[in-house]
Amino acid sequence: MTVNLPLPLKADLKPVKGFEMGIAEAGIKKVNRKDLLVMTLVPGSQVAGVFTLNRFCAAPVQVCREHLTQAESKSEIRALVVNTGNANAGTGEQGMKDALRTCEVLAKELGLQSEQILPFSTGVILEPLPIEKIIAALPKAVANLGGNHWLDAAEAIMTTDTQPKATSMTVQTPAGPVVITGICKGAGMIHPNMATMLGFIATDAGFAPGLLADLTREVADLSFNAITIDGDTSTNDSFIIMATSQSGVEIKSVTDASYVSLREALIAIARKLAQMIVRDGEGATKFMTIEVVGGKTTEECRLVAKAVAHSPLVKTAFFASDPNLGRILAAIGYAGITDLDVNRVQLWLGDVWVAKDGGRNPSYQEVDGQRVMKEAEITVKIDLGRGSASQTMWTCDLSHEYVSINADYRS
Repeated sequence: MTVNLPLPLKADLKPVKGFEMGIAEAGIKKVNRKDLLVMTLVPGSQVAGVFTLNRFCAAPVQVCREHLTQAESKSEIRALVVNTGNANAGTGEQGMKDALRTCEVLAKELGLQSEQILPFSTGVILEPLPIEKIIAALPKAVANLGGNHWLDAAEAIMTTDTQPKATSMTVQTPAGPVVITGICKGAGMIHPNMATMLGFIATDAGFAPGLLADLTREVADLSFNAITIDGDTSTNDSFIIMATSQSGVEIKSVTDASYVSLREALIAIARKLAQMIVRDGEGATKFMTIEVVGGKTTEECRLVAKAVAHSPLVKTAFFASDPNLGRILAAIGYAGITDLDVNRVQLWLGDVWVAKDGGRNPSYQEVDGQRVMKEAEITVKIDLGRGSASQTMWTCDLSHEYVSINADYRS
């Protein structure tokens, strides 16, 4: 079950010139399902990434970081490989060897160097990677490389997702049209830092050295780092933006005439993908926007939004459509703003003004709160009354089904 999340259509997902995908069935966890994805980029492409802050980060995450660092001085990234069904996390030295071997074998297939490959894994933690199955399937994935396989690629990286997640757009910049297409996976173990998710966006624009890395971090903070489902930061979270420079639009600096429109488009694509993860949250029945305004700083607004979005008590109340809204005030209070004047705090639930000047609004009726909470999409707006900063996060409710899904995850 998803919350207002339509299935992506293959015809709507635009090919990105200079970027190809190949899919195979390796039988990593289940037979007869797409579970291996290879992506390739033309020479001259740029790749940037943001990864989990979990100290138990998976072997492929460690390899990706190292290869991206090497790419800054030695060689460019030319291919990515993703397997689902196994996270290759908590696997020690053997996990590192398996991640590196995957890169070596794919590099040989493509005529590249192993450090030009970025590996990604998602699935069960603390299980050895079935490396031989992956190695055997890599030639099959390479054999069907093509530019129009976005939907198959989205399906190939799913774990507990109930449907593939993909979106695409053409943005008109002052220098000409640019195509942006992206996919992601994730439904549980989702929390900022990043928020188990994988996200890949490709564009045919080009960027000056270093500019794409800065932009990728900014895009991540405004999208995948602004969602939470269950408060668990995964070992494998990765978000990658790839630019092939094939459109003829080259962004040389942040003052470039096309930078603003392209930045806004990348943020829009990433936010849409991130919100798809929340809409497909394990057991989710409600999609909630937590909007915090009136803060002194963006960071304190983020603290409040995160506290409310992450609170199990808030999330279960929304599942039950129970307007026990004092739980939201409690989350605001423990968010970490030590000098918060609660008498200046305002709270709205949809169009209903619930708390006024830190207390219950005299005109608030519980029946009005319950009416809003029965809706599938709900906005919680909080005004801290301290300044002009703001921050928005997206989350979902917490249902009985979430427990059932995660109790049976390994079976």
